[in-house]
Amino acid sequence: MTDPSERTARPPGPDPATDVVLDAKGLRALAHPVRVQLVGLLRLHGPSTATRLAERLSLASGVTSYHLRQLAAAGFVEEDTERGNARERWWRAVHQATWFTDKDLADSEPEAVLAYLRSVADTHTLRTRLALGQFPSMPRPWRDRLGLSDWVLRLTPEEARELGDELRSVLSRYRQEQLAPLDADPGPEGAERVMLVLHMLPEPADPDAAVENRPR
Repeated sequence: MTDPSERTARPPGPDPATDVVLDAKGLRALAHPVRVQLVGLLRLHGPSTATRLAERLSLASGVTSYHLRQLAAAGFVEEDTERGNARERWWRAVHQATWFTDKDLADSEPEAVLAYLRSVADTHTLRTRLALGQFPSMPRPWRDRLGLSDWVLRLTPEEARELGDELRSVLSRYRQEQLAPLDADPGPEGAERVMLVLHMLPEPADPDAAVENRPR
């Protein structure tokens, strides 16, 4: 087992060599749940075909083929020419991670931002349900580690930013799946893929309610 003190933390933030930072064009391209799921599957499981991806998502292959072409036009996926042939096209993810850091897009592209965030949330929900479906057959050590928790904190926006940076810094010390998971280092004996989903959901008070509850 690796000593935690020996782990090297990657600074929080996108890596230009492997990650993509969303701009307006990329945001609009990903503002559809199927496209978010396709990119996620290709990153998680490696190259695949429209037909195989359609089977995973219970969709028609024509639907996944259409969305893969749109993703390719936006630069999120590309054809894997080493695997494809005249009858079957293979696709692979171009990046390892997606970052949404330009918060001004919420003002200039509000509908696309909301659609994208909803698509990501829907994908997280799907992955959670799939994991829970495997719960009865999980080995006991992993079943004991599965957790669904939430904490309610009272933070300022600056404290929320600091918390997010600290959490990303901690996570970066652990082994992360690479773009080609089938070729990645499997890690020590007993290591399995773990999906960690982190949501930070502000709940600002209703201004009208704040006025009503103000001490007189």
